[in-house]
Amino acid sequence: MSEQHSFQQRIELPVEFVPQRVVSLAPSITETLFDLDLGERLIARTNYCVRPADKVQSIPSVGGTQNPDIQAIVQLQPELVILSDVENRREDADALKSSGIPIWVTGPRTVFDTLNLLWTIMHVFDHAAMVPRVREIERAYDYTWGAAQLQEPVRVLVPMWQDGWITFNAQTYAHDILRTCGGYNVFAEREQTYARITLEEVVATHPEVMLFPDTLAEQQVESLRGLDIPRVYRVDSSLITWPGTRTGYALRDLPSLLVGESQGE
Repeated sequence: MSEQHSFQQRIELPVEFVPQRVVSLAPSITETLFDLDLGERLIARTNYCVRPADKVQSIPSVGGTQNPDIQAIVQLQPELVILSDVENRREDADALKSSGIPIWVTGPRTVFDTLNLLWTIMHVFDHAAMVPRVREIERAYDYTWGAAQLQEPVRVLVPMWQDGWITFNAQTYAHDILRTCGGYNVFAEREQTYARITLEEVVATHPEVMLFPDTLAEQQVESLRGLDIPRVYRVDSSLITWPGTRTGYALRDLPSLLVGESQGE
């Protein structure tokens, strides 16, 4: 893996100073900041920033990821607002920028890009206390990816929302974390990033494993459970959709579900 110094010369930093007052509008970033010993710089978060649970409760909320209170954020006078190009809206980013608030829109699409983001965060905030933790995630990535190359990928389906059923293609972080952990996303080749799928299409792809997020109720996936999918697991959705320090947990937990021998949940 690339060391911190090997890419810093190529990145464009969001600000030219070390920010002390930060608003995070992305749950994955909020958790990451705390995990990198930067939680004390957070002055606001969203309603969906729920991790780490014992620490975020003391941080004021400014609304949801899709409907943040822009005026409230401006009044807080943050030195930096961090967003996700997946979780947040472009119009909110534009509104903050128009108000003179420095913004940083993140959007890693691979595990490798996520690791680079972690190094960049430590560089931007000039705080390297958690370098050992990031290096440990890098080692986990190297080991997990290496192990995945030694066997045939397991065909995996991840239904994200029940709205005609929606899943994701290869241009997403979710796809890459599955690939890294030994899975083959059966809808990787879909043209749309988040594509609607039918039960008939699911059957045609012959998934061996289905991971359904804990954000879906059990009754919502009842129709999918009726299909001939050998192994079905309910998983913490953040393991699939949160690029950041949570990637370390995904590298730890997902491989055994994808390539394990146990049947059912």
